Amino acid sequence: MKADFYRWLMKVSRRGGNWVFVVFAWFVATGYFLFFPSRVAVSVRFYRALFPAKSRLYGLWCAWQQYHQFTSVFFDRFLLRTGAEIAQASEGFNYLVESVEKGRGAVVLMSHMGNWEFAANRMRHKGIKVLLYVGRKHKEQIERMQKESLARDGVRIVAADEEGGSPFNIVEGIRFLREGGVVSMTGDRLWSAEQRSVAVRFIGHEVLLPESPHLFALISGAPIIVFFVFREGGRKYHTVMFPPWDVRASSRADRKEAIQASARRYASLLEEMARRHPFEWYHFEPFLGKKLDERAGPPSPASDYL
Repeated sequence: MKADFYRWLMKVSRRGGNWVFVVFAWFVATGYFLFFPSRVAVSVRFYRALFPAKSRLYGLWCAWQQYHQFTSVFFDRFLLRTGAEIAQASEGFNYLVESVEKGRGAVVLMSHMGNWEFAANRMRHKGIKVLLYVGRKHKEQIERMQKESLARDGVRIVAADEEGGSPFNIVEGIRFLREGGVVSMTGDRLWSAEQRSVAVRFIGHEVLLPESPHLFALISGAPIIVFFVFREGGRKYHTVMFPPWDVRASSRADRKEAIQASARRYASLLEEMARRHPFEWYHFEPFLGKKLDERAGPPSPASDYL
């Protein structure tokens, strides 16, 4: 969905009604599903790994659900711009509030599941200062519109160039944390091939997660808090925050293991949420690496960290 088409669709839907947006979005999602088989294959592989006992046809059905569920992200943003109310229930938000009140701030990990824009706005509307680090994806015009919308709402945006350079400015982030603010980063997507990464286990496969947020927490002393926002039926979202943890190392030699342990902990939470909300998995590019030996055992369940 290109930015110009999205603006046109919002304009037409304001005049014709919400059903116009829903119908057009359904056809757009169906078009992507039918005419981009390589991307659909990525989704099918993910769902085959998530549900190994199911057939390939089931994986294809899951991908169909995923593509059409993704349209809700754009539809709900449209509803917000028209002044419609969207209910939000929260769980664990007190963890973030307590950390901010203590002056520690927090490194909040968001994921490409559910609606990350709602997650950022949720923090801002609670009066929490947010500095959001994002990758600058020039081809994703709609995502760029999302970031511009957040900036207008008062969320500070720092865009990292995928073609080189540091993924974030550490000095600026630490200063922001010391002011009691929150630094938010994506925990599940690399911005460039050159970005430093951590290999972890995820649904029986090796995946590469960005090292940046865990290193940031280690250097700054701020805790990591994982944040998910999921859609529950029409016009209702459920935000979930997990208890914070610190990334600590007694020496420089221990830093690698501390970062690795933190990344594994996040991967466990990500896997648990993917199983609970499989159709809100919004990775449409390859994410899973090689399949790992099952004898190594599954990752610790998210419930271990609650």
